[in-house]
Amino acid sequence: MNDTPMLPDLDALSLEQLVAQMFVVRSSGFLFDHQIKYPDWEPPAEQLQHWVEDLGVGGVILLGGSAGEVALKTQQLQSWAKIPLLIAADIEEGVGQRFSGATWFPPPMAVAAVARRDPALAIRYAEEMGASTALEALAIGINWVLAPVVDVNNNPDNPVINVRAFGEEPSEVSALATAFIRGAHRHAVLTTAKHFPGHGDTATDSHLDLPVLPHSAFRLADVELPPFQAAIASGADAVMSAHLLIPSWDTEFPATLSKRILTTLLREEMAFEGLIVTDALVMGAIANRYGANEAPLLALEAGADILLMPTDPPAAIQAICEAVKNGRITVERIRASVERIWKAKLKVCSSSRSPEHITSSLAKPAAMTTAANILQHAQIVCGSVPLPARSGNLRNLIVLDNALGCDFLTQHTPAVALPRSLGYELQLLDRHTTLLSDWVFYHKSALPVQPTILQLFIRGNPFRGSAGLTPVAQALFKRLLENSNLLALAIYGSPYIRGQFVAQLPPEIPCVFSYGQTPQAQAIALKVLFGSSTISP
Repeated sequence: MNDTPMLPDLDALSLEQLVAQMFVVRSSGFLFDHQIKYPDWEPPAEQLQHWVEDLGVGGVILLGGSAGEVALKTQQLQSWAKIPLLIAADIEEGVGQRFSGATWFPPPMAVAAVARRDPALAIRYAEEMGASTALEALAIGINWVLAPVVDVNNNPDNPVINVRAFGEEPSEVSALATAFIRGAHRHAVLTTAKHFPGHGDTATDSHLDLPVLPHSAFRLADVELPPFQAAIASGADAVMSAHLLIPSWDTEFPATLSKRILTTLLREEMAFEGLIVTDALVMGAIANRYGANEAPLLALEAGADILLMPTDPPAAIQAICEAVKNGRITVERIRASVERIWKAKLKVCSSSRSPEHITSSLAKPAAMTTAANILQHAQIVCGSVPLPARSGNLRNLIVLDNALGCDFLTQHTPAVALPRSLGYELQLLDRHTTLLSDWVFYHKSALPVQPTILQLFIRGNPFRGSAGLTPVAQALFKRLLENSNLLALAIYGSPYIRGQFVAQLPPEIPCVFSYGQTPQAQAIALKVLFGSSTISP
C-alpha cells in the first residue's frame, strides 16, 4: 500500500521546528540500549525518542544490527515522528554491508575491474546493484541510500575511498555511478553522490584529520567534477560534501563549510537543485577544528540543507535559532532548505511495509547471483591452481586489521573453515597481536618447516588509517618466501596491496585476489585455490 505523506504547511512550523528538520542524527540499528556499540555517537532510546518526537529532527542515519532488527527500528522511529523521517544508511555495497542478512555486494571498484574487460556487463552489474540496494533498503524502512561514491580514486594511497570508488578514471566512474543511480531509481529512494567535490586524491582520512588538495582549479574541474556532473544529470537526489581543504577554490574553509564550493560552484555553476548534505560533522576533520555548534552554522551558511550527525543536536538547533534571531542567518535561508527537504520527503516517505515484504525482498537469489558474478569476473588468479592435496604440519595464516567485531570472519566462514577441513591449522594476526621474535615460525609441533597458506584481508576503511598492517604482512610474506614455506597467497580487498605482493611472488606459487572480503568472496576465491570439489560458494 502506498500513501502520500502528510507534511505540514511550513507556515505552521515554529523556527525551532524548521531548523530541526535540517538535522539527521545517528542511531544504532540495534533494538536495545545495552547493544549500542558507539555510545559517544548513538544515543539511548529515551534520548533518541526525545530528539525525534519532541525536537522533530528531520531524519536518522542507522548503523549496525541485522536487517530484521532495523526493520523494526525504522517502524519505531517513524511512529515517534510527527513529520515523516528521512532514514539513511551508508550502504555503498548493498544493505548487507551494514545490516546482516541482506545482500552484501563487492566494493564498487570490483565493478570497474569488470568494466575494463566488458563495459556493457559492468553497466548492467552497477544498475543491478543500485536496484537491489534500493529494494532491500525500502524493505527495512531505509528511504535514503547514501551512495554511490562518485569520487575518482586516483591516489593508490587513499586510505578512505580506495575500493569504495567506481574506478580511477572520470569516465568509468561517471558511467558506473550513473548506472547505479538508474537502478536505484526503479524504487522510491533518495540517492546521494559523494563526496563533493571529490575525495579520491587524498592520502589522509578525513575521519581523522583534514586532508588538503593542492591541485589547480583546472585539474580539479577536469578530474574530480565530471562524475558529479554526470550524477546530477542522471537525477541524483542529494550531493554529500567532503571535509577537504581545497586552496585553489577556498583558502579558509573546507568544502563542507565553504560557500564558494557548496553555493557558488555546486548550487549555482553546476545547477544542482537537490539536497546538499554534509558528511558527518563528528568526523575529525571538522570536529577537531570547529566548535560543536559553530560547524553546523558554518555549513548552513555555506549552503548545506542537511546537517548530518552533529556532535550535540539540541545545542546545534538552538545555536542556529539564535543565529536567526540575532540576524546572522535569515529565516528565508532556513525555509529554502526545508522546502527542498519537503520535496524529498514527498518522493520517498510513502511506502508501507509488511513482514512478508521484508522477507521476500532481502537476499533474493538474483541479487546474490549478481554479487557472486561480480566477484567471479573481477577475481584475479595467477600461478598453478588448484593446490595439490597435502598432509602434515600445515598452517592457515590470516592477517586482518581487527579481529574484534569482524563481520566477515568467523569460525564458520570459508577462509577459516575450508583450510581447517583440509588439515591446515589456523593462526590469526591483527592489530592486537603482540609479535614475538620468530613468531611466524612458532608452532606447537616444534617442527622447523610449516607449509603455509597466507590470507590477507587488507583494504581502506574509514577511521582506521592504513599504516601498520601492510608492512607487517610484507614482513611475514618475505620470511615465508625466504624459508620456502609459502604454499599460496590469497588477498581480499585492495588491488593496490595485491600489486605490492605479486611483484615479489615467484610465478609457481599460486595467488588469488578478490575485491571482496565477505564469506561469499572467500568461498569463490578458495574454490579456485583448492579446487571446485572442496567447496560450493
